[in-house]
Amino acid sequence: MKKDIIIMVIVGLFIAIILFFLYKNEKISSDYDLKIYFFNAGKADAILISKNEKYIMIDTGEESLSKEILNYFENNNIKRLEYLIITHFDKDHVGSASSIIDNIEIGEVLQSNSPKDSTYYQNYLNSLEKKNITPTTVSGDTKISFEKLKINVNGPETIYEKNESNNSSLIVSIIYNNNSFLFMGDSENARIKDFLKENNATYDFIKIPYHGNYLKRLDNLLEEINPKYGVITCSNSEGCEEETMNVIKSFQMKPYLTKNGSISVYSNGDNILIKQ
Repeated sequence: MKKDIIIMVIVGLFIAIILFFLYKNEKISSDYDLKIYFFNAGKADAILISKNEKYIMIDTGEESLSKEILNYFENNNIKRLEYLIITHFDKDHVGSASSIIDNIEIGEVLQSNSPKDSTYYQNYLNSLEKKNITPTTVSGDTKISFEKLKINVNGPETIYEKNESNNSSLIVSIIYNNNSFLFMGDSENARIKDFLKENNATYDFIKIPYHGNYLKRLDNLLEEINPKYGVITCSNSEGCEEETMNVIKSFQMKPYLTKNGSISVYSNGDNILIKQ
């Protein structure tokens, strides 16, 4: 009899634990209505932002990611992006853009000011033309309206002589009540320096620039914006350099790496939860 009671108690606890985690997951999906999803794209950026079943995408990863992205859209009944933001035209940011534009409805496209002579860029232009979409090239600050979030897209107002493509990256900031998020694209030192001249805000979360490759101004950036959490889009063989990780550790910021899988960031405007 005693043995049966012990077994029943153990089974009851096991069921309680399962129910707790199911409830917890349900609570995340219902109460935290802003979701930022980082595809498992390795050293590439493909970021989907959703709120109230409306969507923004920042970059699209490499061309090889297009099937995974479109499958995700189909499985989640995503048929339209309100905005597609292409931070710059390297293949690991614009590679799947053509497939996405071809297959779903796009509201507006915001893009960098530094065109590239590449197949990926040309495919992107061809798809825009087929859909009769005229992209907006962003210079300075452009505020966009999306589900009562405060979103600003900042484009460089100059052409950089060094590392022109990366330094042309659009920088996106999102404010949701008391939570704030910053996406730095592949900004390198010159772009970070110019951004910091104008910035006067702190952020809870940052998408680390340039896949975690070491940048001497990363220290200045993290010191000023003081984030609690960050994501590095990197692979086992590229990005996420040791010097970068040392800088991050010195600021006691918790980093998440896409080389370990997709990442979901949730916010209810007051709190941030991250799952990987």
